[in-house]
Amino acid sequence: MVRPHKAGMDIDHDFENDSAPVEPSGQQIMLPGEGLPGLLHVLPQEQRPFFPGQAIPLLMSADVWQPTLEAIRDRGDNVVGLIATRQDYDDVPAAGDLYDVGTVCRVHRVHREGDMLQVLLEGLKRFRVRQWSRETPPLLASVQYLADRTDAQNAEQKAYAVAIINTIKELIPLNPLYGEELKVFLSRSSPNQPAILADFAASLTTASKADLQDVLEAVDLQKRLEKVVELLHREVKIAEAQMEIRQHVEKEIQGHQRKHVLQEQLKYIQQELGLSKDDKTAEIERLKARADEIELSDAARERFDEELSKLSMLETGSPEWSVTRNYLDWLTALPWGEFTDDATDLNKAARVLDSHHEGLDDVKERILEFLALGISRGDAAGTIICLAGPPGVGKTSLGKAVAEALNRKFFRFSVGGMRDEAEIKGHRRTYIGALPGKLLQALKDTGSQNPVIMLDEIDKIGASYQGDPASALLEVLDPEQNSHFRDHYLDVDFDLSKVMFICTANQLDTIPGPLLDRMEVIRLSGYLDKEKLAIARKHLWPRQLERAGIDRKDVRIDAAALREVIEHYSREAGVRQLDKHLAAIVRKAVVRTLKGEQTPLRIGKADIRELLGAPLYQKERKQSGIGVVTGLAWTALGGATLPVEATLVHRNAAQLKLTGQLGEVMQESANIAHSYVRANAAKLGVAEDYFDSAALHIHVPAGATPKDGPSAGVTIATALLSLALGKRMKGGFAMTGELTLTGQVYPVGGIREKLLAAKRQGIKNVVLPADNERDVQEVPEHIRSGINIYYARQFDEVASLVL
Repeated sequence: MVRPHKAGMDIDHDFENDSAPVEPSGQQIMLPGEGLPGLLHVLPQEQRPFFPGQAIPLLMSADVWQPTLEAIRDRGDNVVGLIATRQDYDDVPAAGDLYDVGTVCRVHRVHREGDMLQVLLEGLKRFRVRQWSRETPPLLASVQYLADRTDAQNAEQKAYAVAIINTIKELIPLNPLYGEELKVFLSRSSPNQPAILADFAASLTTASKADLQDVLEAVDLQKRLEKVVELLHREVKIAEAQMEIRQHVEKEIQGHQRKHVLQEQLKYIQQELGLSKDDKTAEIERLKARADEIELSDAARERFDEELSKLSMLETGSPEWSVTRNYLDWLTALPWGEFTDDATDLNKAARVLDSHHEGLDDVKERILEFLALGISRGDAAGTIICLAGPPGVGKTSLGKAVAEALNRKFFRFSVGGMRDEAEIKGHRRTYIGALPGKLLQALKDTGSQNPVIMLDEIDKIGASYQGDPASALLEVLDPEQNSHFRDHYLDVDFDLSKVMFICTANQLDTIPGPLLDRMEVIRLSGYLDKEKLAIARKHLWPRQLERAGIDRKDVRIDAAALREVIEHYSREAGVRQLDKHLAAIVRKAVVRTLKGEQTPLRIGKADIRELLGAPLYQKERKQSGIGVVTGLAWTALGGATLPVEATLVHRNAAQLKLTGQLGEVMQESANIAHSYVRANAAKLGVAEDYFDSAALHIHVPAGATPKDGPSAGVTIATALLSLALGKRMKGGFAMTGELTLTGQVYPVGGIREKLLAAKRQGIKNVVLPADNERDVQEVPEHIRSGINIYYARQFDEVASLVL
């Protein structure tokens, strides 16, 4: 607590920027309560209420409050009222923004520093505002001074004073902010001065402005002491919590520091005794040990020695150290000379393939031929297979089965949408963060130099300004080149010739020719309904039950229900949609069991509509009539039947109208068919003037599905001929083939898928181009069985056969 020796106000002359204060005016000392004016100038205090018996320095705006201080100086009493604001203000508070009770203060010194005034005040006594004489700066109020109502003989007040002193003593060791000055004050404090003690104790706390204002307004000393004791106890609890947190943090820091010091001492002792080395030496020796355990090629060994020598001269904190260490880490992490032994039991390999896939006998046979060749010569090196077929026929899982059959490690990554050749050949080691390509990462992950690597979705690979990944794959998939594959990051040759590559694609048209030429293509055409039924019973349904955590005995599904799902909800070539519908059935079965339905649940054909909703597919209509012919088409999802309709609109003018979202090539095929039939009308038995004024309309349902390709030429010509002759096509026939203007029938693709579509629809007779006979021989016997296949070289043969 500051007590001035002289009354008066030291003020810079004329409030100018002068650091030397003037001498006091020599006025007599004014004791608290003596000669205090009834009208009092007021200054606002935004932070905390100010209590009597203390000193406070204030910093305030000279532009706003200089007139108030000048008025105080002019009056000559050198006292001012200090009142706390009810809330913080950015602008100048008015009289209504202040509390009613404040502290009258002696002004000891005023010093101007730039735009700010530094004012030193000493608190004298409480006062209450009776009435505001001026409510804007300079604030002036009529005040009533409040005397402390104390009773020297009051034992309870004395007890509270002792409690305050003791509580403050508790605070001293808990908070380092309470220093020696506080200890000196306590040593001189007396319980016989409870008012001074209460005000001082309140100012020590971190209580809110409202709580401190309550203490200031408590004129009754007993109530004031009670409020202060409560605030002090709250402060002790806060200080104890802070002390606990501080001790915990210091303990943690000291523990870490102690551990670090001991580790450094241990490291130094071990180095002195030759028992340990620094991090740099230990890392170099670790890399040397790894290199000694693998069979590096001569070029790789030379590069390793060069990089290791450079590493030994670098500082561990430099970026080059990290780049070089990472390079050596990759170089020694690759499986140099690490091979797995191939399985030599062909029968076991066949059993593995059968356990993973139902059907696909022709595909399995081709794969077993490759495996047999590898077993015969000692390894399956140099084999690059491309599995092509619609989605969901099991291409990816078939690759895993091949790896299991060979007893090799398996790694799969998708190249669909890949646009950067660095994904294949790695980044050049010119910047921090460079990495090898996916192929070397695959070898590192498998830990073998002869794994099975699957390049999924190779037909969807892209290209950009960053390079052409398909071109980068040319070296990878060429058995004559990949024995010296050079990754941009590694920059040494690595042998990929022992790797078995399996690629997957939905269609071959988008694969670059040079890349396709390096692969042995195996086509997966799709599954018949009976094969889907076997797959669902043996593989899909048990897997869905296992995923749901259901015992196979608790939920059962009939074969008729499975056939219903296959025929009316999942008519694609693969089984992916079938798997999704079975998953939906299992989910609904779980809901039923959890609701208390008795197990085992048996799902029959009649339950499917309730579980899956209305059928997604209806049985295809076998359209027939004059001008209606059934064709066969290939799609990315497998084969499909394609009905073609032709009708005569009128005979006012000769014209040909095409609808059904036909592509450019298919429109050309329709025009060729029309021109051929019209040019050879007499030869085909049609009246020569039939087409002279005939307005013909050709439509290929469904209209919302885009269609394109040359294989519908024969079908469109047959529809036009049927219309012109007025004859229906024989029942049970479907056809495909490209037609030329001379009437020749050219071969088309997708024969396997088209025959599979005919098999699904129960079509017994199929007309194909004669040059496709070799493709038919590659179609599995179970697909060809029950279908009569007719071959034609000229359209005349087709016409005589079906009409």
